[in-house]
Amino acid sequence: MPYKILEKRELGGSGIVFEMVLETPLIAKKAYAGNFVLVRINETGERIPLTIADYDRERGTITIVVQIAGKSTKLLFHQNVGDSILDVVGPLGNKIHIKKYEYPVVIIGGGVGIAPCYPQAKELKEVGNKIISILGARNKELLFWRDKMGSVSDELIICTDDGSEGIKGVVTEPLKDLLKREKLSIVIAIGPLIMMKYVALTTNGFDGLPKVKTIVSLNTIMIDGTGMCGGCRFPTIDGKIGFACVDGPDVDGHIVDFDNLLKRAKRFEKQEKESLELYDRECKALKKFYKENG
Repeated sequence: MPYKILEKRELGGSGIVFEMVLETPLIAKKAYAGNFVLVRINETGERIPLTIADYDRERGTITIVVQIAGKSTKLLFHQNVGDSILDVVGPLGNKIHIKKYEYPVVIIGGGVGIAPCYPQAKELKEVGNKIISILGARNKELLFWRDKMGSVSDELIICTDDGSEGIKGVVTEPLKDLLKREKLSIVIAIGPLIMMKYVALTTNGFDGLPKVKTIVSLNTIMIDGTGMCGGCRFPTIDGKIGFACVDGPDVDGHIVDFDNLLKRAKRFEKQEKESLELYDRECKALKKFYKENG
């Protein structure tokens, strides 16, 4: 059954991040923060795991946020309102554990990872938690959903690497200040692997700071999404093996071997680059054909 695209809009000013609202009544009915879906655009497309960034049970929709990074995400970007996506499977993965904590909850979103932070902040806020959100990106053009995150946060901190908005620097700087300032119950970080690595290091008793339970999302390493391919396996520092799609995607950040994951994240770089270049050439050839032939 195809799934209709009801809304589509670009986010920020980068031109590479966009959101889509999909008509998925059964998935919306069961969706919670932490869940993801597998999206396949057409019969020859690959399956892409995307975290559910928002859901509306009454309307029967979910929202996904995508950053153009390769062929499949660019092909998804070229779909428009009214078009349909062939497969949307979910909700998959484990929903996060929602409860009232004694001390504030810190939620950190980096880049496109800001999107899946929203439902986590929303659900944790609904049960009475104090939410401190930190949003980070390379520059202000890559920031989005400031108002949405602000609506579910008691305090909102913005960082950019180049200082074009908010604090100049990385998300761990305000995190260190918070750790010195007050007691925290839990830190949730979603974003690039390198960001999550340093957040987990910072909250693991780094430089005399208090140790705080930290959850990270490993959705970026998933492939199959159902536990069969083994592509999302991740080693832990105690020598065990976990699987992001069935054990997560949200897991204890203090046990993840991030150095191993950072190396593995580059294993298909060459193939992904070649696939994107071929797709771009095909698009240019088609545009030229249609221009010349009306």
